[in-house]
Amino acid sequence: MAKILIVDDDKGIRNTLREILQFEKYTVDEATDGLDCLVKIKQNKYDVIIMDIKMPKMDGMEAIERVQILSPETPVVMISGHGNIDTAVEAVKKGAFDFISKPPDLNRLLITIRNAMDKSELIDEKNTLQKKVSKKGKKVQEIIGSSKAISAIKDTIERVGPTDARVLVTGPNGSGKELVARWLHENSPRKDNNIIEVNCAAIPSELIESELFGHEKGSFTSAHKLRIGKFELANNGTLFLDEIGDMSLSAQAKVLRALQESRITRVGGDKEIQVNVRVVAATNKDLEAEIRKGNFREDLYHRLAVIPIRVPGLNDRRDDIPSLIEHFIDGICNEYGTPVKKIESLAIKDLQKVNWTGNIRELRNVVERLIILSGKTITRSDVSTHVVSADTKRHNYSELFDKFDNLDSLKAYMTVEWEKHMGILV
Repeated sequence: MAKILIVDDDKGIRNTLREILQFEKYTVDEATDGLDCLVKIKQNKYDVIIMDIKMPKMDGMEAIERVQILSPETPVVMISGHGNIDTAVEAVKKGAFDFISKPPDLNRLLITIRNAMDKSELIDEKNTLQKKVSKKGKKVQEIIGSSKAISAIKDTIERVGPTDARVLVTGPNGSGKELVARWLHENSPRKDNNIIEVNCAAIPSELIESELFGHEKGSFTSAHKLRIGKFELANNGTLFLDEIGDMSLSAQAKVLRALQESRITRVGGDKEIQVNVRVVAATNKDLEAEIRKGNFREDLYHRLAVIPIRVPGLNDRRDDIPSLIEHFIDGICNEYGTPVKKIESLAIKDLQKVNWTGNIRELRNVVERLIILSGKTITRSDVSTHVVSADTKRHNYSELFDKFDNLDSLKAYMTVEWEKHMGILV
C-alpha cells in the first residue's frame, strides 16, 4: 500500500487531505513543518510527499532542498495558497514533481499523486535492474568455515544444487540462510537466470499475493497498472522465499497450487500463466510446531522440505569464528580503504567466548566496530571494552526482564529507579 506524507502547519488542511487519501486506500503520515518532515523521512520511506510552502521553523522551499539530499527519489508535490507562476517555477527548479495552488482541485491532486507514484515505481524498477546488472559479474560471497556442520552444508549444496529439488533452509536469524540459497542457485543450471528474493515477513498479508503472483490493472483501488509478480520474474530461475513461516494461510494455499501445477494467476485476472521456477524457502521458525498450532499448512511444508538444510547458529560453530574474523577484517578494511588490521590471538579467543545471539550478522558488526575504534592492532583490551562489556550488559538486562511478569511491572520498576537517580525520591 502506497505511503504518503502530508506536510502542512494547518491542521484542517492535513485532516482534509488525510480523509481524502485514506478513502483512496493510501497510508498517510503527517508532519507539521519542514523540520518535522525531515525527521519523518529519516525514519520512514514514502512514495509521495505533499508539502506546503509557507510554514514556521522551516518552510517548504528550504525543506525540499533537504529532501533532495535525504531522499532524492521521493516525488514532492508542493501546494500553496500564496503561489504564483514564479513560485511554481522556483519549486520545480528545486526538484518538486508538481505545484498545486490551494485549495487544491481534488481530481488534479489525485491524478498528480498517481503520476508521481508511477515515477517512483519506474525509479524502483530502474534501481532493481541496475542492481541485477551489477551483480551479473559479481561472485557470490564464499561460505566461510570448515566446521563439521558447515562442511556438511557445502557437501549438500554440491549434491542438490544441480537438481531442481526444492530446499527448505532453517536456522536462527543472521546465520547465513540467504547465502545458502544463493549458492544453491549458483550451483544449478539456472545460474545464468535470476534469483528473485521475497521477504515474506516484510510484506503486509493483504499484499503478499500481489507481490508473488502480480495483479491486473484495476484489480483493486491502487492497482493503477499491470504488475508482474515474483513467480513470473523468477521464471527459469530460482525463487527464494525468505521467512516463509510468516506467510498467511491464504497465500500459502496459492503458493501450494503454484508448486503443484507450475501455473499462476494474477490477482484480478483469469488467465493461467505457466512458470518454471525452482523454489528455495527459508525460515527461523519451527514449521512442524507451527503446523501443530494451525499456522502453517502441512502439505506445503512437505512440498518445500524435499531437501532440508539446517544452518547452525554461530554459538554451535565457534571453531569457524577465527576464519570469519579474518574474512571480515579483510573485507571491511578494503571497503574503508584502510590497511588491513591485525588482531591478537587472545582477542580472537575472547570473541569465541561471546554469546552470539545475532550470529554471523552480529559478528560482522562487532568486527567493524573494532576496526573503527581500535589502533593498528585489535587487542584483547579492545574486545573487553567494546564487545564483552556490551555483551555482559545485555545479559544483565535479560536477567532483569525475567524478574517481571509483564511490561507494566517492569515500567513501574524502571520509573522508580529513574526517580531515585534524579533525586525525586529519597
